[in-house]
Amino acid sequence: MKEKEVIEFEQVVECGSGMDVHKDIIVATIQGKGIKTQTKSFKSFTSSLIKLREWLLKNKVTHVAMESTGVYWKPVFNVLGDDFMILLVNARHVKNVPGHKTDKKDSRWLAKLLLSGLLKGSFIPERRIRELRDLTRYKTKLTNQISAERNRFQKILEDANIKLSSVLNDVFGATGTKIINHILSCEDYRPEQLLQYVHGRVKASREDIKEALTGYITPHHKFMLKTIMGNISKVESTVSEVEAKINNCIEPFKIEQELLESIPGVGKDGANKIIAEVGVDMEQFPDQNHLASWAGVCPGSNESAGKNKSGRITYGNKYLRSLLVECGWAASRTKNTYLSAKYKSLAGRRGKKKAIIALGHKILIATYFIIKDKVAFNELGADHLNNFRRDRLIAYYKQQLEKLTAA
Repeated sequence: MKEKEVIEFEQVVECGSGMDVHKDIIVATIQGKGIKTQTKSFKSFTSSLIKLREWLLKNKVTHVAMESTGVYWKPVFNVLGDDFMILLVNARHVKNVPGHKTDKKDSRWLAKLLLSGLLKGSFIPERRIRELRDLTRYKTKLTNQISAERNRFQKILEDANIKLSSVLNDVFGATGTKIINHILSCEDYRPEQLLQYVHGRVKASREDIKEALTGYITPHHKFMLKTIMGNISKVESTVSEVEAKINNCIEPFKIEQELLESIPGVGKDGANKIIAEVGVDMEQFPDQNHLASWAGVCPGSNESAGKNKSGRITYGNKYLRSLLVECGWAASRTKNTYLSAKYKSLAGRRGKKKAIIALGHKILIATYFIIKDKVAFNELGADHLNNFRRDRLIAYYKQQLEKLTAA
């Protein structure tokens, strides 16, 4: 019979614990020099987590490793964070041997990897940044909720054959709001009465606007429109409260915020969200490329048999990546900037989506050095790319000219 192959790892951590974290239970295994390997289960209540901490301290545990399971790791981190070196690890990086999977075996496998120094902890920002992150992400959710409600509102208008979106650029602008309020406040309205609210800058003709406002609106439509408008008003009020709280939380990082605003396409809101996601301590990342990989905006590395396969972007922080895409689109529309010139250069060759990801990558690289060195964004100008490639362009056009004259 063939003997089992046993893999031996060099021990780096003296005494550590691996934890398999779930919603209602935490399975912890302790291993190390001078102690017997033990596995215990604890409930996720605070009193049980305190018992877990006392058990770890009693056995002189110094390091703890656990998977980043949803939000269930956060209470454990809050209770144990002051007494132990905690490594929050990506579940993809600690896959156990397939088959015979149990919570106990998972916790022991984590403990073994921890003692061998084979685990790489995830980035966990300080408490102030984590609180700011909660606020900015919540504001994003609320903003998306407002957008969804506005889309529902326009669907009701279309159902009533009110074609406001066909004659106004913004249905919820000054003109659109006045017209809608008049329609909802009157039992029976006449389209010609609504023309008094139309601003002089509206491009559509008065006849087209009159036709667009001639619809068939029922009491049901009015109820739905009033309900949706009331909900939008409530959510907008909540957004204002969240923004005020964000302004208070961002005050200690005012310098970084103002420096990040110097990047084309970022703005105040974008700067707040970037700080909330990456923090202001760039020592957490060895270099700018590690930050880009963590955010998921750098090409993947997939080589086999000497051939490069798919180089699509990697998994990363989805909130930061979507923010960088928004900033990339905004930067692509700026005038006479390096980022807009870079977008035009890439979009023609690689497509718009890849060009936007490339712009987001450049914004993040600039963010790394701006926060680390406390310097403003260095605008190179729209002609930087042309100056950089001038010699190659001249040689290329000379070659093309020679081909044309020879023909």
